[in-house]
Amino acid sequence: MCVEATPPPSSRLTRRGVLAGAAALAGTMAAATAAGPATAATSSSASTVDTRRSGGSLLIRGGSLLDPATGAVVEDAVVLIVDGTVRAAGPRASVTVPRGVEVLDAHGRWILPGLIDTHIHLSTAAEARDAVRKGATSARSGSTSFYQDIAVRELARHSPALAPRLTAAGVFVTPDLGDTVLADPDLTPLARLKEGVRSAEALRRVVEVNLARGADVIKTRVNERAGLPEQDPLAQVYSHEQLSEIVAAARRRGKGVLCHSYSEQGCHDAVTAGIRSLEHGAFVGERTLGEMRRRGTFFTPTLTAIAGLAESADPVLAERGRTYLPVLKRAVLAGYELGVPLAAGTDSSGGTVRPIGREVELMRAAGLPPLAAIRTATTGAARLLGLERTAGRLARGFTGDAILVDGDPLTDVTVLKQPVRVVRAGIPL
Repeated sequence: MCVEATPPPSSRLTRRGVLAGAAALAGTMAAATAAGPATAATSSSASTVDTRRSGGSLLIRGGSLLDPATGAVVEDAVVLIVDGTVRAAGPRASVTVPRGVEVLDAHGRWILPGLIDTHIHLSTAAEARDAVRKGATSARSGSTSFYQDIAVRELARHSPALAPRLTAAGVFVTPDLGDTVLADPDLTPLARLKEGVRSAEALRRVVEVNLARGADVIKTRVNERAGLPEQDPLAQVYSHEQLSEIVAAARRRGKGVLCHSYSEQGCHDAVTAGIRSLEHGAFVGERTLGEMRRRGTFFTPTLTAIAGLAESADPVLAERGRTYLPVLKRAVLAGYELGVPLAAGTDSSGGTVRPIGREVELMRAAGLPPLAAIRTATTGAARLLGLERTAGRLARGFTGDAILVDGDPLTDVTVLKQPVRVVRAGIPL
């Protein structure tokens, strides 16, 4: 079947319907309503939602403030957040506090910017809420089956306490779309392709439909899945040429591509095709890491997910996890030493949201210094998502996302796994 002659998808006519359908699947309509009339959407069109009051005003007072960008620590610090944005941060004496602002006492605790999970699958409002409460105030989707992440992104914009600020990936660009062909009428013709989504026309089609529906990035794969015992994670499903088609289609709309990968050859093909970030990458070699350093390609190893395989009840998956984890840790350390940019991601999915602090812990276990490990979930992750001027730090003009932890994360990063308090856009949770 040829899909080249099919008219391009209409974003104007169908994006509203896609958002409404995805919102129903994700449960975000109920969540927005539960948030109260001041934050609930009043129209099915996201563009009509009033976001001017979506942030709160708060003074975080006392505690030790860590700036991941510099490593500087301010004792007895204050962070002033007004309308969801940091107005001032620093020593108590240096900040003038307006009257009537709610105060959150942080004495005896450490204050850090909200963490960023750059690879997570959020398909429901409950998962989104869980991610925020575990410290991930910003995130990047690793794709969903029916555009639920796009609806979660809209939920976060008007009800920030209910979801992390989300970069949505839409649906997976993969040879076998499965039931995802039912996510969109413009995808259903692809079900007739005997070889699946492999031709240049079919690959471009899935990218174009994703972007028309509002995806911020494109997610694809070069290898099969590690989490399915019947699949071989080292088997390659797309060639360098096919990956290049996906990257080119995304770039025409100014979007980047994240790529699920495991084998060295697959990793190399993906990186040289121009992807923005390499996901998993257990067997990435020095040749490819060097190419990543040269190109500025990010490495999102999702150590948490691989460690989770080792705990599986399935013997195939458990052995796979035990084998892959030490290899991946060595790759992470090699990438760090070469200067490859690293980003933290849990690859949480299926209703289980793992704390992003666990990924920082595993980055540290791989050999990164504590501050470098923290940066993978703050400043480094923000740079990958294009949020380096708004997230990853608590400084004037940045978003008012913060976590409070018991203990010094520069001594023990495991404290990041259990934030004592989370603040999302100036709203204490």
